[in-house]
Amino acid sequence: MRLPREQQQALRKAVRLEWLSLGFTAVTLTLVAFVLGGSQSMKTAWIEDMLSTVPQIAFLVSLLIIRRSRIRPARPYGVHRASGVGHLVSSVALTVVGASLAYEAVSGLATAEHPAVGTVYLFGQTIWLGWFMMGVMAAIAVPPVLLGRAKLKLAPVLNDKLLYSDAKMNKADWQTNVASMIGVAGIGLGLWWVDFVAALIISVDITKDGVQNLRAATLDLVDRRATTHDNVDPIPAIAAVTEAVETLPWIREAACRVRDLGRMLHVEVFVVPRGGTLSVEQAQETADTCRSVEWTVEDVVVMPVPRIPAFLDPADRWGPPRTRGDIPPWLGSGGDCR
Repeated sequence: MRLPREQQQALRKAVRLEWLSLGFTAVTLTLVAFVLGGSQSMKTAWIEDMLSTVPQIAFLVSLLIIRRSRIRPARPYGVHRASGVGHLVSSVALTVVGASLAYEAVSGLATAEHPAVGTVYLFGQTIWLGWFMMGVMAAIAVPPVLLGRAKLKLAPVLNDKLLYSDAKMNKADWQTNVASMIGVAGIGLGLWWVDFVAALIISVDITKDGVQNLRAATLDLVDRRATTHDNVDPIPAIAAVTEAVETLPWIREAACRVRDLGRMLHVEVFVVPRGGTLSVEQAQETADTCRSVEWTVEDVVVMPVPRIPAFLDPADRWGPPRTRGDIPPWLGSGGDCR
Protein backbone atom coordinates (compact mmCIF):
# COMPACT_ATOMS: atom_id res chain seq x y z
CA MET A 1 0.00 0.00 0.00
CA ARG A 2 1.25 3.48 -0.89
CA LEU A 3 1.46 5.69 2.19
CA PRO A 4 0.09 9.25 2.31
CA ARG A 5 2.63 12.02 1.85
CA GLU A 6 2.91 12.82 5.57
CA GLN A 7 3.59 9.17 6.44
CA GLN A 8 6.10 8.81 3.61
CA GLN A 9 8.09 11.76 4.93
CA ALA A 10 7.86 10.47 8.50
CA LEU A 11 9.02 7.02 7.44
CA ARG A 12 12.05 8.45 5.62
CA LYS A 13 12.95 10.45 8.73
CA ALA A 14 12.52 7.36 10.92
CA VAL A 15 14.84 5.32 8.69
CA ARG A 16 17.49 8.07 8.82
CA LEU A 17 17.18 8.27 12.61
CA GLU A 18 17.58 4.50 12.98
CA TRP A 19 20.71 4.47 10.82
CA LEU A 20 22.04 7.46 12.77
CA SER A 21 21.31 5.61 16.01
CA LEU A 22 23.18 2.53 14.79
CA GLY A 23 26.18 4.65 13.79
CA PHE A 24 26.24 6.47 17.11
CA THR A 25 25.89 3.20 19.04
CA ALA A 26 28.84 1.71 17.13
CA VAL A 27 30.98 4.69 18.20
CA THR A 28 29.66 4.42 21.77
CA LEU A 29 30.44 0.71 22.03
CA THR A 30 33.99 1.32 20.79
CA LEU A 31 34.66 4.17 23.22
CA VAL A 32 33.23 2.35 26.23
CA ALA A 33 35.17 -0.83 25.33
CA PHE A 34 38.43 1.11 25.66
CA VAL A 35 37.64 2.31 29.20
CA LEU A 36 35.54 -0.62 30.45
CA GLY A 37 37.88 -1.66 33.26
CA GLY A 38 36.53 -3.99 35.95
CA SER A 39 33.37 -2.05 36.74
CA GLN A 40 30.20 -4.17 36.68
CA SER A 41 28.02 -1.10 36.10
CA MET A 42 30.12 -0.10 33.07
CA LYS A 43 29.88 -3.62 31.71
CA THR A 44 26.10 -3.60 32.17
CA ALA A 45 25.78 -0.18 30.50
CA TRP A 46 27.93 -1.41 27.59
CA ILE A 47 25.71 -4.46 27.10
CA GLU A 48 22.60 -2.27 27.27
CA ASP A 49 24.05 -0.11 24.49
CA MET A 50 24.58 -3.26 22.47
CA LEU A 51 21.00 -4.38 23.13
CA SER A 52 19.65 -1.00 22.02
CA THR A 53 20.61 -1.92 18.45
CA VAL A 54 18.18 -4.87 18.41
CA PRO A 55 14.95 -2.83 17.98
CA GLN A 56 16.72 -0.53 15.52
CA ILE A 57 17.83 -3.44 13.36
CA ALA A 58 14.40 -5.08 13.74
CA PHE A 59 12.71 -1.89 12.51
CA LEU A 60 14.92 -1.65 9.41
CA VAL A 61 14.70 -5.37 8.57
CA SER A 62 10.91 -5.52 9.04
CA LEU A 63 10.51 -2.46 6.82
CA LEU A 64 12.59 -4.12 4.11
CA ILE A 65 10.50 -7.30 4.33
CA ILE A 66 7.22 -5.35 4.16
CA ARG A 67 8.35 -3.31 1.17
CA ARG A 68 9.48 -6.33 -0.83
CA SER A 69 6.59 -8.66 -0.03
CA ARG A 70 3.18 -8.77 -1.64
CA ILE A 71 -0.17 -10.24 -0.64
CA ARG A 72 -0.60 -13.69 -2.17
CA PRO A 73 -2.59 -16.87 -1.39
CA ALA A 74 0.04 -18.14 1.04
CA ARG A 75 0.01 -14.79 2.88
CA PRO A 76 -3.49 -13.36 2.55
CA TYR A 77 -2.84 -10.69 5.21
CA GLY A 78 0.53 -9.68 3.78
CA VAL A 79 3.59 -9.45 6.02
CA HIS A 80 2.84 -6.26 7.94
CA ARG A 81 3.24 -8.22 11.16
CA ALA A 82 6.97 -8.48 10.49
CA SER A 83 7.27 -5.35 12.64
CA GLY A 84 5.34 -7.15 15.40
CA VAL A 85 7.73 -10.10 15.18
CA GLY A 86 10.65 -7.66 15.41
CA HIS A 87 9.03 -6.11 18.47
CA LEU A 88 8.70 -9.55 20.07
CA VAL A 89 12.30 -10.57 19.28
CA SER A 90 13.77 -7.36 20.69
CA SER A 91 11.66 -7.59 23.86
CA VAL A 92 12.71 -11.21 24.47
CA ALA A 93 16.37 -10.21 24.08
CA LEU A 94 15.96 -7.35 26.56
CA THR A 95 14.16 -9.54 29.10
CA VAL A 96 16.59 -12.45 28.99
CA VAL A 97 19.79 -10.40 29.00
CA GLY A 98 18.44 -7.97 31.61
CA ALA A 99 17.58 -10.82 33.95
CA SER A 100 21.03 -12.36 33.40
CA LEU A 101 22.76 -9.08 34.20
CA ALA A 102 20.63 -8.65 37.33
CA TYR A 103 21.73 -12.11 38.47
CA GLU A 104 25.39 -11.19 37.95
CA ALA A 105 24.96 -7.99 39.96
CA VAL A 106 23.25 -9.80 42.84
CA SER A 107 25.93 -12.51 42.76
CA GLY A 108 28.65 -9.86 42.98
CA LEU A 109 27.00 -8.33 46.01
CA ALA A 110 26.51 -11.73 47.66
CA THR A 111 30.14 -12.77 47.18
CA ALA A 112 31.49 -9.31 48.08
CA GLU A 113 33.55 -9.29 44.90
CA HIS A 114 35.59 -6.07 44.81
CA PRO A 115 35.72 -4.61 41.26
CA ALA A 116 39.02 -3.09 40.24
CA VAL A 117 39.61 0.05 38.19
CA GLY A 118 43.15 0.42 36.96
CA THR A 119 45.26 3.35 35.86
CA VAL A 120 46.70 4.59 32.56
CA TYR A 121 50.00 6.32 31.89
CA LEU A 122 49.36 9.40 29.76
CA PHE A 123 51.54 12.45 29.02
CA GLY A 124 53.96 11.43 31.71
CA GLN A 125 51.24 11.15 34.33
CA THR A 126 49.54 8.16 35.94
CA ILE A 127 45.79 8.79 35.75
CA TRP A 128 42.99 6.81 37.34
CA LEU A 129 40.96 5.09 34.62
CA GLY A 130 37.72 5.97 36.39
CA TRP A 131 38.02 9.59 35.23
CA PHE A 132 37.99 8.43 31.62
CA MET A 133 35.07 6.09 32.32
CA MET A 134 32.93 8.86 33.77
CA GLY A 135 34.02 11.31 31.07
CA VAL A 136 33.01 8.96 28.26
CA MET A 137 29.64 8.17 29.85
CA ALA A 138 28.94 11.89 30.33
CA ALA A 139 29.90 12.66 26.72
CA ILE A 140 27.61 10.02 25.20
CA ALA A 141 24.59 10.71 27.43
CA VAL A 142 22.87 13.47 25.43
CA PRO A 143 22.63 12.25 21.77
CA PRO A 144 20.42 9.18 22.52
CA VAL A 145 17.97 11.43 24.38
CA LEU A 146 17.69 13.74 21.35
CA LEU A 147 17.28 10.77 19.01
CA GLY A 148 14.61 9.31 21.29
CA ARG A 149 12.63 12.56 21.34
CA ALA A 150 12.74 12.76 17.54
CA LYS A 151 11.51 9.16 17.19
CA LEU A 152 8.72 9.75 19.71
CA LYS A 153 7.30 12.44 17.42
CA LEU A 154 7.28 10.06 14.45
CA ALA A 155 5.87 6.95 16.15
CA PRO A 156 2.22 8.19 16.37
CA VAL A 157 2.36 9.50 12.79
CA LEU A 158 3.40 6.04 11.56
CA ASN A 159 1.34 4.07 14.10
CA ASP A 160 4.56 2.15 14.82
CA LYS A 161 4.93 0.40 18.19
CA LEU A 162 8.44 -0.89 17.48
CA LEU A 163 9.66 2.64 16.77
CA TYR A 164 7.90 3.87 19.91
CA SER A 165 9.56 1.27 22.17
CA ASP A 166 12.97 2.07 20.62
CA ALA A 167 12.37 5.78 21.23
CA LYS A 168 11.47 5.20 24.88
CA MET A 169 14.70 3.23 25.39
CA ASN A 170 16.78 5.99 23.78
CA LYS A 171 15.09 8.69 25.80
CA ALA A 172 15.91 6.90 29.06
CA ASP A 173 19.55 6.14 28.17
CA TRP A 174 20.84 9.05 30.24
CA GLN A 175 19.68 7.24 33.38
CA THR A 176 21.93 4.31 32.54
CA ASN A 177 24.88 6.64 31.99
CA VAL A 178 24.32 8.42 35.30
CA ALA A 179 24.00 5.11 37.16
CA SER A 180 27.25 3.80 35.68
CA MET A 181 29.05 7.04 36.60
CA ILE A 182 27.83 6.71 40.19
CA GLY A 183 29.01 3.10 40.24
CA VAL A 184 32.51 4.06 39.08
CA ALA A 185 32.64 6.95 41.56
CA GLY A 186 31.70 4.49 44.31
CA ILE A 187 34.70 2.33 43.44
CA GLY A 188 36.95 5.40 43.60
CA LEU A 189 35.62 6.24 47.04
CA GLY A 190 36.23 2.70 48.28
CA LEU A 191 32.51 1.81 48.29
CA TRP A 192 32.80 -1.28 46.08
CA TRP A 193 29.15 -2.27 46.57
CA VAL A 194 27.91 0.95 44.92
CA ASP A 195 29.12 -0.37 41.57
CA PHE A 196 27.06 -3.57 41.90
CA VAL A 197 24.00 -1.64 43.09
CA ALA A 198 24.29 0.64 40.04
CA ALA A 199 24.64 -2.42 37.81
CA LEU A 200 21.55 -3.94 39.43
CA ILE A 201 19.54 -0.74 38.85
CA ILE A 202 20.56 -0.68 35.17
CA SER A 203 19.78 -4.38 34.66
CA VAL A 204 16.39 -4.06 36.39
CA ASP A 205 15.58 -1.16 34.05
CA ILE A 206 16.56 -3.31 31.05
CA THR A 207 14.39 -6.17 32.31
CA LYS A 208 11.45 -3.82 32.96
CA ASP A 209 11.63 -2.48 29.39
CA GLY A 210 11.83 -6.04 28.10
CA VAL A 211 8.83 -7.27 30.09
CA GLN A 212 6.68 -4.28 29.12
CA ASN A 213 7.51 -4.66 25.43
CA LEU A 214 7.12 -8.44 25.61
CA ARG A 215 3.62 -8.05 27.03
CA ALA A 216 2.63 -5.49 24.37
CA ALA A 217 4.09 -7.53 21.48
CA THR A 218 2.46 -10.76 22.68
CA LEU A 219 -0.95 -9.15 23.09
CA ASP A 220 -0.78 -7.76 19.55
CA LEU A 221 0.23 -11.11 18.09
CA VAL A 222 -2.68 -12.88 19.84
CA ASP A 223 -5.11 -10.40 18.27
CA ARG A 224 -6.21 -8.16 21.10
CA ARG A 225 -8.25 -5.11 20.19
CA ALA A 226 -6.03 -2.75 18.21
CA THR A 227 -4.47 -0.05 20.37
CA THR A 228 -2.55 3.16 19.82
CA HIS A 229 1.23 3.20 19.32
CA ASP A 230 1.77 3.51 23.09
CA ASN A 231 -0.54 0.55 23.89
CA VAL A 232 -2.76 2.71 26.12
CA ASP A 233 -6.05 3.36 24.34
CA PRO A 234 -8.17 1.65 21.68
CA ILE A 235 -7.04 2.92 18.30
CA PRO A 236 -9.27 5.84 17.17
CA ALA A 237 -9.95 4.10 13.84
CA ILE A 238 -12.41 1.78 15.63
CA ALA A 239 -14.77 4.61 16.51
CA ALA A 240 -14.05 6.58 13.32
CA VAL A 241 -14.85 3.68 11.00
CA THR A 242 -18.00 2.78 12.94
CA GLU A 243 -19.28 6.35 12.85
CA ALA A 244 -18.54 6.69 9.13
CA VAL A 245 -20.34 3.45 8.26
CA GLU A 246 -23.40 4.38 10.33
CA THR A 247 -23.83 7.56 8.25
CA LEU A 248 -24.54 5.46 5.16
CA PRO A 249 -28.28 5.47 4.35
CA TRP A 250 -28.54 1.68 4.00
CA ILE A 251 -26.90 0.92 7.37
CA ARG A 252 -28.99 0.89 10.55
CA GLU A 253 -26.24 -0.16 12.95
CA ALA A 254 -22.56 -1.11 12.78
CA ALA A 255 -19.64 -2.26 14.91
CA CYS A 256 -16.02 -3.09 14.12
CA ARG A 257 -13.53 -5.79 15.01
CA VAL A 258 -10.05 -4.47 14.29
CA ARG A 259 -6.90 -6.57 14.02
CA ASP A 260 -3.52 -4.91 14.42
CA LEU A 261 -1.20 -5.98 11.57
CA GLY A 262 1.64 -3.68 12.53
CA ARG A 263 1.32 -0.22 11.03
CA MET A 264 -1.79 -1.29 9.12
CA LEU A 265 -5.17 -2.51 10.31
CA HIS A 266 -7.48 -5.33 9.23
CA VAL A 267 -11.06 -4.24 9.85
CA GLU A 268 -14.12 -6.47 10.00
CA VAL A 269 -17.29 -4.36 9.88
CA PHE A 270 -20.46 -6.00 11.16
CA VAL A 271 -23.46 -4.13 9.75
CA VAL A 272 -27.22 -4.42 10.23
CA PRO A 273 -28.69 -3.30 6.85
CA ARG A 274 -31.93 -1.36 6.65
CA GLY A 275 -34.46 -3.67 5.05
CA GLY A 276 -32.45 -6.75 5.99
CA THR A 277 -30.38 -7.03 2.80
CA LEU A 278 -27.11 -5.57 1.49
CA SER A 279 -26.30 -5.45 -2.22
CA VAL A 280 -22.84 -6.04 -3.67
CA GLU A 281 -22.59 -2.37 -4.65
CA GLN A 282 -23.57 -1.24 -1.14
CA ALA A 283 -21.02 -3.62 0.42
CA GLN A 284 -18.29 -2.24 -1.86
CA GLU A 285 -19.17 1.37 -1.03
CA THR A 286 -19.22 0.48 2.66
CA ALA A 287 -15.69 -0.94 2.38
CA ASP A 288 -14.52 2.12 0.43
CA THR A 289 -15.98 4.37 3.14
CA CYS A 290 -13.97 2.50 5.76
CA ARG A 291 -10.75 2.95 3.79
CA SER A 292 -11.39 6.65 3.35
CA VAL A 293 -11.49 7.23 7.12
CA GLU A 294 -7.81 6.65 7.90
CA TRP A 295 -4.69 5.57 6.01
CA THR A 296 -4.07 2.67 8.42
CA VAL A 297 -7.30 0.95 7.34
CA GLU A 298 -6.02 -1.25 4.52
CA ASP A 299 -7.96 -4.53 4.53
CA VAL A 300 -11.74 -4.39 5.06
CA VAL A 301 -14.35 -7.14 5.33
CA VAL A 302 -18.03 -6.17 5.40
CA MET A 303 -20.27 -8.67 7.20
CA PRO A 304 -24.07 -8.21 7.05
CA VAL A 305 -25.74 -9.59 10.20
CA PRO A 306 -29.30 -9.52 11.60
CA ARG A 307 -27.94 -8.08 14.86
CA ILE A 308 -24.57 -6.93 16.22
CA PRO A 309 -22.77 -9.84 17.97
CA ALA A 310 -22.69 -9.61 21.76
CA PHE A 311 -18.89 -9.26 21.86
CA LEU A 312 -19.28 -6.13 19.70
CA ASP A 313 -22.02 -4.51 21.76
CA PRO A 314 -22.43 -1.01 20.21
CA ALA A 315 -23.13 0.52 23.63
CA ASP A 316 -19.68 -0.56 24.80
CA ARG A 317 -17.64 -0.53 21.61
CA TRP A 318 -15.53 2.52 22.43
CA GLY A 319 -14.98 1.92 26.11
CA PRO A 320 -13.00 -0.57 28.22
CA PRO A 321 -14.40 -4.08 28.75
CA ARG A 322 -17.33 -4.18 31.15
CA THR A 323 -16.52 -7.68 32.40
CA ARG A 324 -13.18 -9.34 32.98
CA GLY A 325 -14.19 -12.85 33.98
CA ASP A 326 -13.09 -14.44 30.70
CA ILE A 327 -9.85 -12.44 30.44
CA PRO A 328 -6.60 -13.89 31.89
CA PRO A 329 -5.26 -11.45 34.53
CA TRP A 330 -1.92 -10.99 32.79
CA LEU A 331 -3.67 -9.79 29.62
CA GLY A 332 -5.33 -6.85 31.32
CA SER A 333 -7.89 -4.78 29.44
CA GLY A 334 -6.19 -5.48 26.12
CA GLY A 335 -7.48 -9.02 26.15
CA ASP A 336 -10.86 -7.95 24.81
CA CYS A 337 -10.62 -8.00 21.01
CA ARG A 338 -13.32 -5.75 19.76
